[in-house]
Amino acid sequence: MPDREPRPRTPAAEAVRRVRPRRPTEVTLFSGVYGLVMAGAMAAALDSPGEAPDPGSDALWVLLTAVASAAAHGYAHVVAHRASSGGRGARAGLRAMAAEWPVVAAAAPTVVLLLFAVPPLWREETAVDTALVLNALLLTGWGVWTAWSAGRGRGACLRAGAADLVIGLVIILANAVIK
Repeated sequence: MPDREPRPRTPAAEAVRRVRPRRPTEVTLFSGVYGLVMAGAMAAALDSPGEAPDPGSDALWVLLTAVASAAAHGYAHVVAHRASSGGRGARAGLRAMAAEWPVVAAAAPTVVLLLFAVPPLWREETAVDTALVLNALLLTGWGVWTAWSAGRGRGACLRAGAADLVIGLVIILANAVIK
């Protein structure tokens, strides 16, 4: 069978190809959203009224939870793959766990904000509130970016961003109601 020649690109198609970002992998999308939601929920849960503020400890807990979640999720992929196909060894397992790095990367802004909560300059409560708002905005941007990279139009991109924003707002609302 002869090789097919690639279709010539129109100038408009070439311009859209240059504007659209590279499409993220499914693991990156899942892990990024999961990491943002997990970091916000952890920060909100660790910030208890009436308790002595300890932002360094809270930042460490958020980071350790992100690392443990990434490792557990990667290991779950290994176990599921092993059960369905007979397994492939320790190296493949370590690669699967390392592929979950977006969980830890997504938690990084929350960790950094908590580390900068040094009294009297900035209170831990303010750092947690800022982290929750930032995570909601990052979720919104994540939704818009993924829809845009998938070739969706402006309306679909805005709807995707709004849907992701709702997740962040639910965490903020839960934090307000629980506190």
